[in-house]
Amino acid sequence: MTASVQDRVIAIIAEQAVLEVSDVGPDATLASLGLDSLGLVEAIFAIEEAFDIAVPFNANEPAQADFDITSVASIVAAVEALVARKTA
Repeated sequence: MTASVQDRVIAIIAEQAVLEVSDVGPDATLASLGLDSLGLVEAIFAIEEAFDIAVPFNANEPAQADFDITSVASIVAAVEALVARKTA
């Protein structure tokens, strides 16, 4: 994981979950952080804006999305992949 991408994603998730950045670890799930579906959608929008990417996520069918939201680390990895694709 790239530190800058990881740090920015964690900061966005922490803000949406109303937590301190230090409370958000890579192995944490969004549910364990208390992030509900609205918070998730807001986090996705914030990630898209911060990295100028389009996240393939459908809030109505999150299990069908091509964006792994099972943990903070998986979100970071997915964002890194989208950023890499954008710059390639």
